[in-house]
Amino acid sequence: MSATNVSAKFGTRFFIASLATLAFGGYFFHDLPGMSSAHAAPLAAPATFETNSKVAMALPDFAEIVAQQGPAVVNISVSGTLKTSLSGMPQVDPNDPFYEFFRRFQPRVPQGGTPTQGLGSGFIVNAGGVVLTNAHVVANANTVTVKLTDKREFKAKVIGMDKVSDVAVLKIDADNLPAVKIGDPQSARVGEWVIAIGSPYGFENTVTAGIISAKSRSLPDEGYVPFLQTDVAVNPGNSGGPLFNTRGEVIGINSQIFSRSGGYQGLSFAIPIDVAMQVEKQLLAHGKISHGRIGVAIQEVNQQLADTFGLEKPQGALVSAVVNDSPAERAGIQVGDVILKFNGKTLSRSADLPPLVSAQEPGSSATLQVWRKGHSKEISVKIAAMEVADEQAVDGKSSSGELGLAVRTLTAEERKQVEGVDGLLVEGVEDGPAARAGIRPGDIILGVNQEKVSSLKQLKAALSKNKKQLALLIMRGEQKMFVPLKLD
Repeated sequence: MSATNVSAKFGTRFFIASLATLAFGGYFFHDLPGMSSAHAAPLAAPATFETNSKVAMALPDFAEIVAQQGPAVVNISVSGTLKTSLSGMPQVDPNDPFYEFFRRFQPRVPQGGTPTQGLGSGFIVNAGGVVLTNAHVVANANTVTVKLTDKREFKAKVIGMDKVSDVAVLKIDADNLPAVKIGDPQSARVGEWVIAIGSPYGFENTVTAGIISAKSRSLPDEGYVPFLQTDVAVNPGNSGGPLFNTRGEVIGINSQIFSRSGGYQGLSFAIPIDVAMQVEKQLLAHGKISHGRIGVAIQEVNQQLADTFGLEKPQGALVSAVVNDSPAERAGIQVGDVILKFNGKTLSRSADLPPLVSAQEPGSSATLQVWRKGHSKEISVKIAAMEVADEQAVDGKSSSGELGLAVRTLTAEERKQVEGVDGLLVEGVEDGPAARAGIRPGDIILGVNQEKVSSLKQLKAALSKNKKQLALLIMRGEQKMFVPLKLD
């Protein structure tokens, strides 16, 4: 499958590395489309062979790992809508002289996007039907179908997703399912054998093997995840599938490849499973994800900068900017500070800082060790919440049925497009009262009856008060209208 064909699949994103930095030489990152554990019998001992009466090598029993853990790996198929801009107009800066021209004289095009389908992988982490996959596999999906190795198929509910870490949590209505064992990616070593199971290009339950090539990799625009780098062959369709160690434990979720062609070229990246399980824990407990932030821009410290600032060696994260009224500014962090430690953890490089901050709970405090003007000092900073689009599936359940909508809050850029209107963007419409009333992707929900709504919490609260019928105030294009819904 060519890169062009792959990009048409649902949930695929391409990151052209040459746009981010010339150093990557034209390569690009390609997202692959797409807690209780099952008790498994001990794996068979690794096979060995002898050379000159000495054990020369130990090989893992891949077949036994696949036999025991493979049934918990699932195939995921999705159908939905590939989003376009709210207005269908070109992405023109509002300050550009041509912005007003395009706004007034743009051709009227259907909003919402183009129907599309895609494939991905996932794995069961709980015998009660909890499945993990990548967020980009199910983003904007109207329907998600999970297929087991025994050929059973289930319609899955998207419990929630976190685009920052690219993790999504699904739930299928089944019990006594096989579940994977969860491992510790922190104890994994570079050079260890690992295997991937997934559905590359739709070939279900394909097994590939390789080694861990590096740990804690930071990728362009993906700085909040300390990726595991491997040379395991993964391709479009592997996305969301598990990465196993030789003990048959999942240590990562296969997420991206680094490629010039769009296919595997020896570099693949997995989200550490501890990051994913933290997302699962928050979504199941609270229905949303919170990430920490302190409000600084940082850069790498090279040898020349280390010499300039009087550091013994290149290390830490150099603060190049401090956001106004941010936790960092209130704590007294200054431009030119070099953050050496975060809560006692040494920062070997600047990329080590974002994942540590992101993992902190908003409202908690952290201690930074900074290097300033030739001296080390400790600074306490209170962690704030990262501002990300509030997105998850909305049940809209009443006593007599389901609304059938997937919505999210508008981004800052989208609010600019609709001149500051605040509401919820409809991303998906399933069979139900909303679909029958004519609600469609691209509509913006402004209110329920006479109550304004601009968050998922407000929408759910408003829906809970209406058991039989309601009227949604929506914005479609430049028009606002009430749409009556009769709940089944």
